[in-house]
Amino acid sequence: MEVYFTVDKTAVAEFKDRGSKFLGYVFPVKSPEAVKECLMEVKKEHPKATHHCYAYRLGTDGMQFRANDDGEPSGSAGKPILGQIDSKQLTDVLVVVVRYFGGTLLGVPGLINAYKVSASMVLQLVPAVQKNIESKYHLTFDYTIMNDVMIVVKQNNCTVLSQELQLFCTMDIGVPKTNEELCLLRLRDIHGLEIKPLK
Repeated sequence: MEVYFTVDKTAVAEFKDRGSKFLGYVFPVKSPEAVKECLMEVKKEHPKATHHCYAYRLGTDGMQFRANDDGEPSGSAGKPILGQIDSKQLTDVLVVVVRYFGGTLLGVPGLINAYKVSASMVLQLVPAVQKNIESKYHLTFDYTIMNDVMIVVKQNNCTVLSQELQLFCTMDIGVPKTNEELCLLRLRDIHGLEIKPLK
């Protein structure tokens, strides 16, 4: 697989069931640190909510994930949320569902359904975007060959992740897997350019 699907904007959706109010939030995230920041943001906005349940999946291999019930019965909140993320084959995404208890007990099947519907509703508000899986490389080169480097970077749809352009330049780039071999060949043809893979 050379591409993955994610979201590139945030959204919020409201769902009500027997007096309880559920607010679903979706965030594009790239790291566990970003997940924590988004959760803090939601908790600050809804300090009186009874539960802040969430799920996320990270990385192009999708191997980093978590489903959290935040005090709801085990498996009744985080798993249904994660199920909605997975049904859309998304990664680098966090969905948080905030619950305000309304007095009527929903029971475990009712909770599972409410969290599933809330996650589904908010994910429908943001279109999935397709991104290329990239390999990351660190380039070091003299300023005099800057134009040659930039031509190859642009022609191969590379992403410039960071750059420092002085007399001696450094640049971190993301190279799409689809044309990685060709791009590296062309970069290695540039005299005086050093390339190292980034972890």
